[in-house]
Amino acid sequence: MREFSDKKKKPFRNGKNRQEHAEKREGGKRREPRERRDNPAVERELPEDVLIGRNAVTEALRAGRGINKLLLAEGDKEGSVSEIVALAKERGIVTQFVERSKIEAVAGGLRHQGVLAYVAPVAYAELEDILKAAAEKGEAPFLLLLDELEDPHNLGALLRTADATGVHGVLIPKRRSVPLTATVAKTSAGAIEYVPVARIGNIAQTLKKLKEQGFWVAGADMDGSQNYYEADLTGPLVLVVGSEGRGMSRLTKEQCDFIVQMPMVGKINSLNASVAGSILMYESMRQRLLKKG
Repeated sequence: MREFSDKKKKPFRNGKNRQEHAEKREGGKRREPRERRDNPAVERELPEDVLIGRNAVTEALRAGRGINKLLLAEGDKEGSVSEIVALAKERGIVTQFVERSKIEAVAGGLRHQGVLAYVAPVAYAELEDILKAAAEKGEAPFLLLLDELEDPHNLGALLRTADATGVHGVLIPKRRSVPLTATVAKTSAGAIEYVPVARIGNIAQTLKKLKEQGFWVAGADMDGSQNYYEADLTGPLVLVVGSEGRGMSRLTKEQCDFIVQMPMVGKINSLNASVAGSILMYESMRQRLLKKG
């Protein structure tokens, strides 16, 4: 004969015991709410600088939107992907074929179709357009070239100073350099909207072509042969600032017409890249204003 216990079950209070009971049934693991289990994309937002999906990326490429890098899933080379590859190649955008899992890790469950683009907050400019704009203003072109700068905060700070000192455009390499990102935009305090930024291929070749057009190239390095305020920083000029740790590369140094230093009397023998660049830009502006007067 079956025995019945007269012991009453304790009610679940405030849902706490109910949750603990459910966790025991699940082997001690807390279950995700049903809406999250059914849709992994719930409460998951893409980073500000990420664009996914074949149509979205294709339209961004056609519209000329600034794209830092394009990731495509390995094996997907047919259909609209071939058009995406062709458009990216036409615009000189860095394209990488990677494992699909790498794209999924960034997309966070959203439908990506094997296509992901890291986009810039503003469109990149062309070097030719920067030079044309300076000519239309009747001003000697004033450019800042960043040799493999890696810190987005430094780039943002330099853009802010570039706007304040009348720099016509900033040049950054397509590879081994921080691109325009949301962090750069925020640090620039709005200057990213006013200072054109162009991405270039080979730095040495770009400098060589600019020198053929009458530019002088001034690099900043602690081993410079003269103090920065002794150099002529007027006329068509490219100021070159190196990376945070290594400074300018050897090939870049070889293309400089002169290298300036900043005298220092303290214990530290180098300056932050954005500080060094800002000092040079303000000195160039000072000299240009004096020349006008």
